[in-house]
Amino acid sequence: MSNEKVRPETIAAHALRAVDPATGAVVPPLYLSTTHARDERYGFKVPHDYLRSGNLTTQQAEELLTALEKGHGALLFASGMAAITTLFETVPQGAHVAAQDSMYYNTREWLQRLEKKGRITLSLFKAGDLEAMKDAVKGGKTDLVWIETPSNPNWIVTDISQSASIAHAVGAKLAVDATMLGAVAAQPLSLGADFVFHSVTKYLNGHSDVLGGALVAAGPSPRWDEVRYLRTKIGHPMAPFDAWLLMRGIRTLFVRYRQASVNAMSIAKHLSKHPKIERVLYPGLAEHPAHAVAKREMTGGFGGMMSVLIKGDFASAQRFCTLLRTLIPATSLGGVETLAEHRKTVEGPSSPVADNLVRLSIGIEHVDDLIADIEQALNRI
Repeated sequence: MSNEKVRPETIAAHALRAVDPATGAVVPPLYLSTTHARDERYGFKVPHDYLRSGNLTTQQAEELLTALEKGHGALLFASGMAAITTLFETVPQGAHVAAQDSMYYNTREWLQRLEKKGRITLSLFKAGDLEAMKDAVKGGKTDLVWIETPSNPNWIVTDISQSASIAHAVGAKLAVDATMLGAVAAQPLSLGADFVFHSVTKYLNGHSDVLGGALVAAGPSPRWDEVRYLRTKIGHPMAPFDAWLLMRGIRTLFVRYRQASVNAMSIAKHLSKHPKIERVLYPGLAEHPAHAVAKREMTGGFGGMMSVLIKGDFASAQRFCTLLRTLIPATSLGGVETLAEHRKTVEGPSSPVADNLVRLSIGIEHVDDLIADIEQALNRI
């Protein structure tokens, strides 16, 4: 199959190659070996000598991600944070990083830790505010600009194309946490980003049974070579079986993401008029402050992620989660099942997240069942 002639839905459904050329299998093979024998010339039949440097199953999953994100190459890691920390390890000592203030809390905490240790200098700018981004970057000093769109858990949308222009104007690279885009809604590399990050645990796998992270590069560079070097030397590549599960999940990625988007839109519209809901945060709603940007760049759908502000306090929002029966009160997102999480409980008292915010990861169940469960929980707060 020539990937230049087919659409991404087909590439995903075939896991890049519809048939294994060696066996004819229509399911990607799983190679678990940690090492490979040398041939009569003391060379290798495959590009990998040892699992830390790569694996045939992991390689196929990486090639699949590269094709979906239209990049130069992808690398899979044992966790999302392993991928994030590896990318930031490539920032030169003392260099400047600009990042938005609303993002996955572990990423923010890691950047602040690096700043406290003197590894980097850090400027946090208001998420979605391009003028604030311009003020935060420093010509000749900023090495990397980090954005997350839509941002977790407030779902602020940042214009990727404009962000790339701002970063490149001062000689910096743009990295995008595109976990919520799922390689379906948008391709940040096509919009000018230099690196894309995914927590593949979320939409890409979609079945809540894989822990992993991915980095995808727009093109070759010494920095990308360093990322590959660090992954090998630190020793945190994704395990082959996890890569196999990831490919299994990606084969249904587009249908899952689109159904979640349809369900989420219905729920968002329903709750936006609910007397016990203060506000719905969802970029698909016309009243979302950056709906126009989302509509322009998220051409593959608005996704299944939203947050609701319950009319009440910390206890009310937490109690709402405990009263749910179909929705599952659990951490994570992007799976086939719908999850609800009181985010302040998870992030802790120092978190900037509102006390009454509940994050919803909408799955692919029948939407009427989800709405009915949300209604009964709201009525019992």
